[in-house]
Amino acid sequence: MWPCRRFYLPLTGAQFVIVGVMELDKMDENDWKYHGEGNKSLVVSHVQLSRVLRLLKYPAEDSENPPQTVEQAFRQIQNIVDFSSNVMSSLLGEKFIHSGEVVKLPLEFVRQLSIKVQHQRPAWRCEKVMDIYSGCALCLPNLTAPALHQPAHTPPLCIEIKPKCGFLPSSKHVSKDIKTKVCRFCMHQHYKVASGKWKRRSLYCPLDLFSGNRQRMHFAIRHLIEEPQNNLKIFKGGQCIYSSKEGSDDAMDLTSLLHHLRPYFQHGNKRINSHMTSKAVLNDFIQVLVNALLSGGGGDGGVVTDRQGEGRSFCEASVFNKERIRHGSQGLPSDSVLFRTLQTQMLDTLDIEGLYPLFRRVEQHLQDFPKERTRLQMDGPYDEAFLEKLQKCPTDDDGCVEYAVAKVHQYRVAMTAKDCSIMVTLVPRSEEEEDDEGLSSQRWLRDFLSSRPPAFSYSVSILDLDPKPFDSIPRQLRLDQKIVSCYLRTGGALPKGSMPPHSGIFTAAEREDCTLLFHPV
Repeated sequence: MWPCRRFYLPLTGAQFVIVGVMELDKMDENDWKYHGEGNKSLVVSHVQLSRVLRLLKYPAEDSENPPQTVEQAFRQIQNIVDFSSNVMSSLLGEKFIHSGEVVKLPLEFVRQLSIKVQHQRPAWRCEKVMDIYSGCALCLPNLTAPALHQPAHTPPLCIEIKPKCGFLPSSKHVSKDIKTKVCRFCMHQHYKVASGKWKRRSLYCPLDLFSGNRQRMHFAIRHLIEEPQNNLKIFKGGQCIYSSKEGSDDAMDLTSLLHHLRPYFQHGNKRINSHMTSKAVLNDFIQVLVNALLSGGGGDGGVVTDRQGEGRSFCEASVFNKERIRHGSQGLPSDSVLFRTLQTQMLDTLDIEGLYPLFRRVEQHLQDFPKERTRLQMDGPYDEAFLEKLQKCPTDDDGCVEYAVAKVHQYRVAMTAKDCSIMVTLVPRSEEEEDDEGLSSQRWLRDFLSSRPPAFSYSVSILDLDPKPFDSIPRQLRLDQKIVSCYLRTGGALPKGSMPPHSGIFTAAEREDCTLLFHPV
């Protein structure tokens, strides 16, 4: 058990083990339901056990002719497991990682499962189909529904955040000065709105979340709630209760979210006055989430001051006013999930513009010596030797291919960290648990009673840690150029016809609270 933190206690790792033995010859598609999907895979969850299956996807035009053999599909998924357990686990911290295992499923089960979930899939995701030929899948714990949670108790809350890149580049190779002032996420928002992917710009800025300053982090999460896009999902008892639909212009239903959240915070505070304002519910929810993101997996973890310098810790496109910072340190605890994620992201020291010439050097070498692709581990295996290559990269470029390969590997790892998701699971603690924990000393009790948020057990995990393909680097450069050009062309202004950011669903919650309440004395 990790040490107690204020407001909440950590879950043990055992609460996310995969419980039960999966009998492959008795697999029934009715025991599984659609859970979600990304660009490369589709996820289903078991209706009773705390586990999910992640299956590969490929373009619909390849549905009759699978693009890879069973062996290749197995190797692709095994590479994901190896990259997560041998590389990312070392960099991000083993306590945050759940690598899972590759399983071989009966083909008839997979085909029936594909038919069952098809009508539940978002229409814009259906340009790709589920792999029904290999039978290979990745089995993982269901982080949205802890295995040891008691069904009779209040269901756990699970918040999935895709934080994106948390720093501004300082590489000498950056050709456009705007990239050192406005973060990639904020510029990308303008490009996504201009291209019609989203109707509104999100006011979330990753630099605020990664700042370590509680005010800025609170501000960032508030804007994630106002405009979640692909960067925020909230689950209750394994069911998604709050998320965005791509291309939708519907306003987010904050009333529904408040309906789900209120019991966790109103009852936990044991207030005589049963009325708790919507603003207070949201603030308490965000405060608990900030506490979890700043917590470590053990030990106190010293606060690391901002190494980037005051100027580079702020994005000029962020709507947060620097003058609002009244107190608090500017930095992250060194054992926190955000610190470890940011440090791994910062392995990208050259920016895509500085890396691309090195990519070309490696590409030319592989064209001249194709068999070198295996020795240089361009496609794995992702083992200790791979990790050593990127960790022992020399500082200066000596012109050799080994230096270029090491920098390419560093960039690929950094890109995985920039695209990962952080999962925070909150389990409300009952009065009996608080009494039996052995931590109900006067100091802990004082902390609990003097603070507004109730007590939660918590666990923080990192997922979506797939290796980025070596061959995707030219596409990354083209995307970077499009994003920067779009931002410079518009001067940071949104295109005509785009919908303005929400005037503040939080403001609506505050208006809702403007009610005079009279109570008998």
